[in-house]
Amino acid sequence: MTKPPNILWIMADQLRFDYLSCYGHPHLQTPHIDALAARGVRFTKAYVQSPVCGPSRMSAYTGRYMRSHGSTWNGMPLRVGEPTLGDHLREVGARAVLVGKTHMIADAEGMAWLGIDPASVIGVQRSECGFDPFERDDGLHPDSPRQAWSAYDDYLVSHGFASANPWGDFANSGLDAEGTRLSGWLLKNSRLPADIPERHSETAYMTDRAIDFMTEAAADGRPWMCHLSYIKPHWPYIVPAPYHDMYDETHIVPPIRSEAERATDHPLLRAYLDARVCRSFSRDTVRKTVIPAYMGLIKQLDDNLGRLFAWMDAAGLSDDTIIAFTSDHGDYLGDHWMGDKDFYHEVAVKVPLILADPRAEADATRGTVSDALVEMIDLAPTFMAAMGCAAKPHVVEGRDLTPILHGTDGFSRRYAISEHDYHWSEMARALEVPQQDARTVMIHDGRWKYIRCEGFRPVLFDLLTDPHELSDLGASPAPEHVEVRARMEAALLDWATRHHSRVTATPQVLARQGAAAEVGILIGFWDEAEYEATTGKPFSSLKPVGRPHD
Repeated sequence: MTKPPNILWIMADQLRFDYLSCYGHPHLQTPHIDALAARGVRFTKAYVQSPVCGPSRMSAYTGRYMRSHGSTWNGMPLRVGEPTLGDHLREVGARAVLVGKTHMIADAEGMAWLGIDPASVIGVQRSECGFDPFERDDGLHPDSPRQAWSAYDDYLVSHGFASANPWGDFANSGLDAEGTRLSGWLLKNSRLPADIPERHSETAYMTDRAIDFMTEAAADGRPWMCHLSYIKPHWPYIVPAPYHDMYDETHIVPPIRSEAERATDHPLLRAYLDARVCRSFSRDTVRKTVIPAYMGLIKQLDDNLGRLFAWMDAAGLSDDTIIAFTSDHGDYLGDHWMGDKDFYHEVAVKVPLILADPRAEADATRGTVSDALVEMIDLAPTFMAAMGCAAKPHVVEGRDLTPILHGTDGFSRRYAISEHDYHWSEMARALEVPQQDARTVMIHDGRWKYIRCEGFRPVLFDLLTDPHELSDLGASPAPEHVEVRARMEAALLDWATRHHSRVTATPQVLARQGAAAEVGILIGFWDEAEYEATTGKPFSSLKPVGRPHD
């Protein structure tokens, strides 16, 4: 390649790692995602930095941990001035473009304080996680009027699906035998076909829009990163025909759970199990109704990706585009007696990650599987390196995955970190936990998964002897478990006390800080001779004016 590769970064929302055939699902076949894995590297230990949409995505888009960027839950704005991947790529002349979902909330107060017009170029980029929005659609508006940024709603109206909320009334609703419209938000309706032809569904529409962008980008000539961010298979769990009845209860794998989990004495885990979504998904009837629809949504996604990849092949883009495929978190689906996400079992915090690099340097690793411990924030420095950006360790906390892709040395990680702020939740209300204490942090070394629960005892799993995480060792008196808990707590403290806010500490700034004596800031020198011996310069070359303010 004579120029940097383009990057297509595909993210599905709430997609479990084990609901793809290349990750071992026995019934759900995803041949197009599998084919991508066959020409790239499939990672088996990839962890998100929060098991919730918003903070997970903000970590991915900044390359920084949740404690660093400060967007700790959905609806928590990413502060103005927080550097993002789009900012870094623009510095080298590349485009960073959004097609789909971000779940980002703009820091309106911060922009007003700085006098930034939200409609200006800078204001738009600050409102869109640093991306240039080719098409944004977060969905998730069941009862509201059409969103100002949702061109998908207008698209539906233009094709005859007219209502105040076509996203909810057609794409995410179905009709019963009498023609009554039933909301896909109600789990009992998950087996109905969505009242929309598949070609007009969210997944198909966003695939088309990615093709539109890449067609337009070909005429532009600049290298690009396109973040194609699908809303599905996130709830509402409803999918158009023919995907709504491709699967039934015979295709549902047994739940991962035990009676010991339900009898836990851990107050926070008990509060989770008592939350509405967990009580719901603990019922077999709910699982049998929802999971076939969830599988259908994934099958639809795979078929549309097959269509997209075939188009890229025909357009000559596959040979110069890195393709990354992943998810922002998983979905419990009744495992561990839980629903949705929000905690740290593998089904929620571990995600699929596939990276297909077309460059010749990656030829030796095509079709391989990596068991390296990686984090979602590693994608940002990987993309930056591919685009020719200088490394920014003072800003980006992730680690470049290029050595793994190219089969060379240089990547290692001892721990993966994930964080959750549950102050908004039923759990916090039930336990009367104040906002400042409603926090959990996971640290995982590939075997031991330690979860610090502020105000409560920790949770500990040994994935070597208990790969399904059915036995909580957080209170075990066994000497080995006592030692592991102490070691993991110490490692967590080490991580928490590292520099994470020095985003202005550029190499140039650090160099200036080391040259204080050279510019006449004389602190601690006894006499001229000591100065000259230390700096190698004659004291007479300086004209000190006294000690400046520190």
